[in-house]
Amino acid sequence: MILIVHDFPQESEEHRFLEKKQQTIVISEKQPIRPCVGCFGCWVKTPGECVIRDTYGDMGKLLSRCTELWIISRCVYGSYSPFIKNVIDRSISYNHPDFVIRNDEMHHRRRYLNRFFLKVIFYGEDISTAERTTAKGLVQANALNFDCDATVAFISDKKKIKEVLA
Repeated sequence: MILIVHDFPQESEEHRFLEKKQQTIVISEKQPIRPCVGCFGCWVKTPGECVIRDTYGDMGKLLSRCTELWIISRCVYGSYSPFIKNVIDRSISYNHPDFVIRNDEMHHRRRYLNRFFLKVIFYGEDISTAERTTAKGLVQANALNFDCDATVAFISDKKKIKEVLA
């Protein structure tokens, strides 16, 4: 199963295109997202589930079932859009509170046995070289934390998303 997280408006052509993809679950801002409060309840009180029970409270479990995670985000100063950043923050329950050494660094171990592949597509006009460098570093850090492999792509026009995902 492919999990797609994107920040396109509900009424956009790109959103409708993604909703039609077969064998996918699409996460978009259909409902307001509450930010992670850093309580670590998803690790100790309700393992694997965010204690904030809204539409995005089961992100860790969704990640545990996917083979690929596609993130499609507007590039904001070399990072994700606020909505995408919130979704990633709310996905911390995918990890376990215990630590492992990975690439000579300490990271949280995976809570689940599966490994998914992370594909990130940033869009936006005039994405600078510095923003691209920062975005690539961010995605690699996310991949290391999620214990997965990743690719990053940049497109200037979000209407080209169909070509990139074909």
